[in-house]
Amino acid sequence: MSYVEVPGAKVPIRMWADPASVEDVAMQQLRNVATLPWVKGLAVMPDVHYGKGATVGSVIAMQGAVCPAAVGVDIGCGMSAVKTSLTANDLPGDLSRLRSKIEQAIPVGRGMHDEPVDPGRLYGFGAAGWD
Repeated sequence: MSYVEVPGAKVPIRMWADPASVEDVAMQQLRNVATLPWVKGLAVMPDVHYGKGATVGSVIAMQGAVCPAAVGVDIGCGMSAVKTSLTANDLPGDLSRLRSKIEQAIPVGRGMHDEPVDPGRLYGFGAAGWD
C-alpha cells in the first residue's frame, strides 16, 4: 500500500490513510507535530484518530528526543525505547518470527497485565536494573 504525502511545516506527513477521512482535530494534531524542531519524520497509519496530545495511529520519528507518552498517555500502555546494536542488514526479510518472540516475552492487550512484565525474561534487561 502506498502513502499520500501531505505537506507539513518542518517534515512531510506521510499518510497510509485517506487525508479526507481523518478528523479535522486529528489533522491539526498531525500538523502541530510536523512543526516540532526535533521531529525528523511523521507517518500516519490507517487507524489514525484524535488523541491526548498526539494522534493515535501515528509514528513520530525524532532526533535527540523520545516521547513514548505521545501514544502511551492515550491508551495507558507501558512503552520503552531501547537502543540496540542491530541495523536493518541484521534483520531477516520476514520479521514474523522476531515479532512472535517479542509478543511471547511482552504481554499485550487488555487483560494481559495482571502481573508486571518480568524484565529478567527480556535479554539484557535484568542485568541493567530495569523495573
